[in-house]
Amino acid sequence: MRIFQWTRSVRVVCSLVVLCMAGCAEFRQWKDNGFKVGPDYFKPVAPVASEWIDFNNPDVISDSHAVNDAAWWESLNDPVLNRLINQAHQQNLSLRAAGMRVLEAQAQRAIAAGLLYPQAQEGVASFNQTQLGTVGNAAGIGALPFRSFSLWSSGFNVGWEIDLWGKFRRNLESADANLDASIENHDDVLVCLIAETAAAYVETRAFQKRLKYALSNVEIQQASLEYAEANFKEGEVSELSVTQAKSNLAQTRALVPALKKGLRLANNRLCVLLGTPPRDLSPELGEAPTPVAPPQLVVGIPAELIRRRPDVRREERRVAAQSARIGIATADLFPAFTINGSINWQANNFSDMFSSAANAGFISPTFNWNLLNYGRIRNGIAAEEAVFQELAVQYQDTVLKANAEAEDGIACFLNAHDQFKSLRAGVEASERSVELGNIQLDLGGADLFRVLYLQTILVQQQDQLASAEAEIALSLIRTYKALGGGWQIRLGQSVSEGATAIQELPALAPPNVPDSDDAEKDETPEVKTENAPAPEKTDE
Repeated sequence: MRIFQWTRSVRVVCSLVVLCMAGCAEFRQWKDNGFKVGPDYFKPVAPVASEWIDFNNPDVISDSHAVNDAAWWESLNDPVLNRLINQAHQQNLSLRAAGMRVLEAQAQRAIAAGLLYPQAQEGVASFNQTQLGTVGNAAGIGALPFRSFSLWSSGFNVGWEIDLWGKFRRNLESADANLDASIENHDDVLVCLIAETAAAYVETRAFQKRLKYALSNVEIQQASLEYAEANFKEGEVSELSVTQAKSNLAQTRALVPALKKGLRLANNRLCVLLGTPPRDLSPELGEAPTPVAPPQLVVGIPAELIRRRPDVRREERRVAAQSARIGIATADLFPAFTINGSINWQANNFSDMFSSAANAGFISPTFNWNLLNYGRIRNGIAAEEAVFQELAVQYQDTVLKANAEAEDGIACFLNAHDQFKSLRAGVEASERSVELGNIQLDLGGADLFRVLYLQTILVQQQDQLASAEAEIALSLIRTYKALGGGWQIRLGQSVSEGATAIQELPALAPPNVPDSDDAEKDETPEVKTENAPAPEKTDE
């Protein structure tokens, strides 16, 4: 009879629960979303251009199948640069810290997976020795056959909140997305590290060349000053020529400490990127020309930025993680069903502990429903949805900035080539002019003041030429950084004995990068919440 009454009560409660939930929009989504409340995730729309601004330029190759930016720095054909990038990949501390964050996200994901199983699982055991007194005993105590006894106890307690509404599964979805985001963040740090290492190296070579030009011009202008002073003493030139020669020499000499300072700063920045204390890298680097960039850029199409840039993928994964948090908050609208149970053994003697007579236990199904929450749950859901929309907009903004950075890099690369060609022609003409002027001076048929002016122009143009030559390589670096290339280096890194966390990253699953054939499909999907329009759903 009691069982019948208990069953009828359960049926009544369940009926009331179903009736209350039948009118809720969240409950109507429950079955369609795989028995999980809250919205299923849709990737936000990515606002990207269909073509590059300079797609008609023959030096810009937009063929998606020709893109191979996994090791783009090798196109500079500099073995020293290749060695430095490998060293930075292995030793950089910022990259290592990003690797540790991946390990943290892995552990958090494992914790979230553990919540799918009984949340409380504990083994208990105890021993009690009891001694009863005889003075002032209550009635009946004196009649006991003993005043001292022992109690041995052991057992296992379990508490399991059933994931009826998908709360814990949504939590696992969020943890999975956070793990993906941490991997993408590591790859973004790696992309920046490679680009910054290459840029510091190119700047080092550029400062070396500029310094070489300056020192060479100091020698030339020193000789011109001595020539002017000697001719002034003989009365063949005016004092103006001497003062002009001194001014030119002083101005060129002033370039030397400035260039040495720039060289040292680039050297120190390179040391930090390599994960070593600042030291003079000159013996290791030696002297070499500035790396020469190829004449063409292979950039693919703008839509591929969504797949190629780790920071874009990281922001998209953050949106996915937040979408799952909406479902976690929505689950609080519904009752929580929990099964608590225990099995234990109790005996006065340890030898009787595990006999059938010592066995005891209980099972207690319960449910808890926050009915009078005064809108706190609904407002909590609204807050999570607002964060979701904020992250979706941030993702779209990141895509826009990625597109602009790539366009900036392409424009700088193309114009740097044109500038370098013009400056090189000017330097060649100035060098010839100075050469002819010196010849005429020796023959006595040239104006010294004019030759000094030509030397001044040559100093400026040579310095500009060295900077422009470096700018070609730097603009190529900025372009490939904007395209998101270089992170693939971690996929080929072997794990050696004593490997650090950063070296263990290749063992992780690579990020989910769709094939280029799916480009149009991933451009159109949209996020979905109660306040957002329903988009076309992706395959993800």
